[in-house]
Amino acid sequence: MSLYAAGRRRVHRSVAVGIPLAVLAALVTAGPAAAGASAGQAYVTRTATLGDIPLGAFSNALLPGTVDDDRAVDLGGIGSDIYPAGRKGEFWTVTDRGPNGQIKVGGAKRRTFAVPGFDPTIVRIKVSGDSVKVLEAIPVTTSAGKPVTGLSNQEGRDEAPYSYNALTPLSYNPNGLDTEGVVRAADGSFWLVDEYAPSLVHVSARGKVLTRYVPKGLKLTGADYPVVEALPAVLLHRKVNRGFEGLALLPGGDLVLAVQSPLSLPDTGAGEGSRTARLLRFSPKKKAVTAEYAYRFDPVDVVDPSEDDTSELKISSVVAVGDDRLLVEERTDKAARLQSVRLGRGANILGTRWDDDSTSPSLEQLDDPAASGVPVLSKRLVVDLGAVAGVPGKIEGVARVDRDTLALINDNDFGMTDGNGAFDAQGRLVDSGVETTVTYVRLPRDLY
Repeated sequence: MSLYAAGRRRVHRSVAVGIPLAVLAALVTAGPAAAGASAGQAYVTRTATLGDIPLGAFSNALLPGTVDDDRAVDLGGIGSDIYPAGRKGEFWTVTDRGPNGQIKVGGAKRRTFAVPGFDPTIVRIKVSGDSVKVLEAIPVTTSAGKPVTGLSNQEGRDEAPYSYNALTPLSYNPNGLDTEGVVRAADGSFWLVDEYAPSLVHVSARGKVLTRYVPKGLKLTGADYPVVEALPAVLLHRKVNRGFEGLALLPGGDLVLAVQSPLSLPDTGAGEGSRTARLLRFSPKKKAVTAEYAYRFDPVDVVDPSEDDTSELKISSVVAVGDDRLLVEERTDKAARLQSVRLGRGANILGTRWDDDSTSPSLEQLDDPAASGVPVLSKRLVVDLGAVAGVPGKIEGVARVDRDTLALINDNDFGMTDGNGAFDAQGRLVDSGVETTVTYVRLPRDLY
């Protein structure tokens, strides 16, 4: 049975967790790929789009009864990350916490959850012609096999959750995850990163959380899975809704985690004006962070000539391209640039004064960290995606296809927008029209 825009049909709820979801294949149309470009320029070679899959049908096929009303929202948000699945044209992707937005009430913004029963999901896709097809979906679950949900964890630390119209408070859930990065280990298990804690999450091949690694001192209680305080305490100063965003798997098995934005250290103002973010190296064997690095953004108007707000800079993806080499995507919502960096031993700031939240001025407050003795990672521009015709906005996932080709995926936010206009008078989504798209970009030279 197809689940297309032509008809929002109900699917049979016999699909088991983690098995192929052939019923959820999507047919799409997309604009033609660029036929080529001038020598020395990157260009788009393929564009493929995910079709309309009703979110309620998708969710209830995996975890029956979790979504009673999807408010006409289709599956989206799978563009939080993309990772090669081992077969040509196939990738692992991951959703974020689900359809969410912000509405002002009494002058203050409230975080809304349009479909609070939605569960973050690992999705295997195939790029076939100009369409993106769903091959398999694995919901993330607790030790007891229950949905973790995407709801906020801790009152006073995370945004208070509200219903779709921002009028009804929702309950916090310590199990909730705002997943933003995915890689698959050699044993078939998955590693995810999350924005709430921020946390690194080890998940079984069938989606069960094995361990959630969080910053020291977080004191997250009540979760229905093991929680281990193994990350630097300085991460407790992450900006709200800007925890871990990027995740890479190095050839030797270590992981690299990227904090999306500069820490709010010592306060919000310092973080908003800073251009220095942090990367962490984590050893699954040691179950510990082994290195921390300072990453310096380019000025915001260099990354995005239409933007002048430094706080709009983000790291959304990191990709391993060698034993100690990464591509780092620094972006705004409209533009993105990929930088090549090398994780040298001399750049490790773990355990130094820059890893201590009592240091003043903090790393985030330094106008020129290198001049203050901070070993900032050196970088080299690989491609300015904002200058490549056909690349959509809000690219959050980057994967290697071959030596000179990348696959990019955008986060379409489930077709949601912020504000009271996101839903009509009947509480149905007013779709933004932004689709989930996988875009192949060929580079003028290979990545090695």
